[in-house]
Amino acid sequence: MNRLQNATSPYLLQHAGNPVHWYEWGEEAFAEARRRDVPLLISVGYSACHWCHVMAHESFEDEATAALMNEHFVNIKVDREERPDVDAVYMNATQAMTGQGGWPMTVFATPDGAPFYAGTYFPRPQFQRLLLGVAQAWREDREGVIGQGRKIVAALNEYAGIPSGPAPTAQALTDAVRNLAESFDAERGGFGGAPKFPPSMVLEFLLRHAAAERGETGALALAMAERTLEAMAKGGIYDQLAGGFARYSVDADWVVPHFEKMLYDNALLLRVYTHWWRSTGSPLARRITLETAEWLLTEMRTPEGGFASALDADSEGEEGKFYVWTPEQLRAALGEEDGAWAAAVFGVTEQGTFERGTSVLRLPAEPGDTERLARVRAGLLQARSGRVRPSRDDKIVAAWNGLAIAALAEAGVLCERPDLVAAAREAATLLREVHWTGERLLRTSRDGRASANTGVLEDYADVAEGLLTLYGVTGETEWFELAGDLLEVVLDRFTDGSGGFYDTAEDAERLFQRPQDPTDNATPSGRFAAAGALLSYAALTGSTRHREAARAALGTVTVLAGKHARFAGWGLAVAQAALAGPVEVAVVGPGDDPATDVLHRTALMSPSPGLVVARGAPSAEPGVPLLEHRPLVDGSPTAYVCRGFVCRTPVTTPQALRAQIAA
Repeated sequence: MNRLQNATSPYLLQHAGNPVHWYEWGEEAFAEARRRDVPLLISVGYSACHWCHVMAHESFEDEATAALMNEHFVNIKVDREERPDVDAVYMNATQAMTGQGGWPMTVFATPDGAPFYAGTYFPRPQFQRLLLGVAQAWREDREGVIGQGRKIVAALNEYAGIPSGPAPTAQALTDAVRNLAESFDAERGGFGGAPKFPPSMVLEFLLRHAAAERGETGALALAMAERTLEAMAKGGIYDQLAGGFARYSVDADWVVPHFEKMLYDNALLLRVYTHWWRSTGSPLARRITLETAEWLLTEMRTPEGGFASALDADSEGEEGKFYVWTPEQLRAALGEEDGAWAAAVFGVTEQGTFERGTSVLRLPAEPGDTERLARVRAGLLQARSGRVRPSRDDKIVAAWNGLAIAALAEAGVLCERPDLVAAAREAATLLREVHWTGERLLRTSRDGRASANTGVLEDYADVAEGLLTLYGVTGETEWFELAGDLLEVVLDRFTDGSGGFYDTAEDAERLFQRPQDPTDNATPSGRFAAAGALLSYAALTGSTRHREAARAALGTVTVLAGKHARFAGWGLAVAQAALAGPVEVAVVGPGDDPATDVLHRTALMSPSPGLVVARGAPSAEPGVPLLEHRPLVDGSPTAYVCRGFVCRTPVTTPQALRAQIAA
C-alpha cells in the first residue's frame, strides 16, 4: 500500500518502507480521498532535514501511528525540492494559520486540496491526538471544516502581495545599505541574531555596491561584507577540514551549525567568495573559494556530471556526528603533541561546544605554522574518512545546478583552474541533454533520468544565469543560445501582466493558488533571478524587450530597499548592475592567441557590477550581437567597452582595458 517504491526522489524513497500508505503527489491520491470521503494528510520535507527524520522515526515508522493515518486519511508525501510549487502554496497556508513555518510541514486538506489545518513538527503523542481530533471534526463538523478550507484559500488568493514601484534609483540602493546596517552584527558578522543563515545574496549586493560607490556607503558595504565573510569562513558553519558550508548556524557566533550541506548555499557562497577575492585580493577569500570548489567536485559531483542536492545533517542517527571532535579523538588521530595543538587551534575543549562534550572545529586565527596546519588537517581528514558518512541526496535540481555552473565557471577562470570550468561545462551539458526537452525545462533528474516535474521560474532563470556566465567565460555560443531559449519561455509563460512573474508557468499544474513570491529565501527569488538573467542577455544582444522586462521585475526592489533589504539581496544586486549599465565588453581575437586570453581575463577580473563579456573571433556570420561589426585594430586582439551598445575607442592592451572599464 506504500506507493513510494518507484519514486525518483531520495527523500520519498526514505519513506518507501514506512507502514504509512503513502501516495506521491498526484491525481491518484486526490481521487482516492474523494472515493473514501476522507481528508488528505500532506507531509512535506526534504532528505537532509533533521526534524523530518525525527518525525519519521517517531511517527511514520510507528505501526500504531501509521494505522491512525491509514484509517482516517489519504496520506501524501512531498519532496519540497522536487515540487517547490506545492511546498510554496501550503507553506503560505501554514504560515497564515500558525504564524510560522518550517519542515517537516504537516497539512490537513479537503479532498480537493484546500488546507484547513496545518503545522510543522509534531511529537508522536501530540500527533496521534491531532489525527484523532481532525478525523472527528471531519465526521461531525464536515461543513465547518470545508468552510474553514474555503476561507483560507479565499484569503490567500485575495492577498495582493508586495506592490511594485519604479525601477530602483541610486538613492534606493544607498537606503538599502543603511537599512542593512541597522541589523548588522558588527562584532560577529551577519545580520540579526540566532539562528544565522549565510546572507549570500545580500553579500553579493554589498560587494557590487562597494565596487560602484566609492563614498561612505561603499565603504560601509564592503566592511559589512568582509566582516561577515571572514566570520563565516573561520566559524563552525564552514567545514575546516574538507571545505563547504553548512546550512546555518544555530547561534549568533557561527560556532555550531545545523550540519546539513546544501548545493545552493555552497554554489552561492562560492561565487561570493570568488568576487570578494576579485575585489580585494584577500588570501582568505581565495583559499575559501578553492576549498569550496574542491568540495563541490569531491563530495557533490554525480557520475553524470551534475551536482547533487544535499548532504544529510545526520549519520548513525545523530546530528553532526561525522563532523565533531573531542580532545581525546584529536590525540588519538594525531598523537599527543599535534592533538593538543589542534585542540587549541580549532577551539576543541573538554566541555565541548556542541553535544555530549564534542566540539565543532573552528579556525578563529590562522596559525603561523601553515605546514603544520596542513599536516594536521590531512591527518584529521584521514581519521574522519573512517566514520560513517552522512547520506547524500543525489538528485539533480536544475536551478541549483545553474547556480553551481555560474560559480564554478567564474572561480575557474579567475583562479586559473580550467578543471573547474570543465566541471561547469559538464553540468551544463547534462542540463541541456537531460532536463531540456526543446520546449520546456524539467526540474529534477536522477541517475541520468529526468522526472516529470516541470521547471519553475527559478529553474529557467538560474540555469539561464549559469549558461550566460559560462558563455562569458568560454566564448562557446551554444550556451548563449540555450539561455536565450530559456528566457523566451520565461517571457512567454511566466509573466503576470503587470511587470512581474509567477513562479509557475501558465500551463503548469493548477494548485489552489498560483505561487508568486518576489522575495529571496535560501536562494534568489525567481523574479529577481529572472531579472538578472534578462538584464545580462539584453546587454549581450541589445534587446529592449529583455531589458524592459528586467527593469519592470525590479520594481519591488524599490519598495523593499529601505525597510526590508535583507529579503531583496539578489534584486538589489541586479539593480546595482542595471545602474552600472551593465558594462559590456566585447573581446575579439583568435581563440588560440595568448593576447586574446589576456584581454579576456582582464575584463572578467573587473568587479564592475553585472559586467558581461562576449568573446569570439572576427566573423561576418551572425552570432552574439555584442561581437558583431567589431574589427581588429592593427591586426591585434581588441576589446570594446560599451554601455547600451555605445562603445568607447577600441583598445588592445590590458592596461587600457582596465582604465576604460573603471571609467
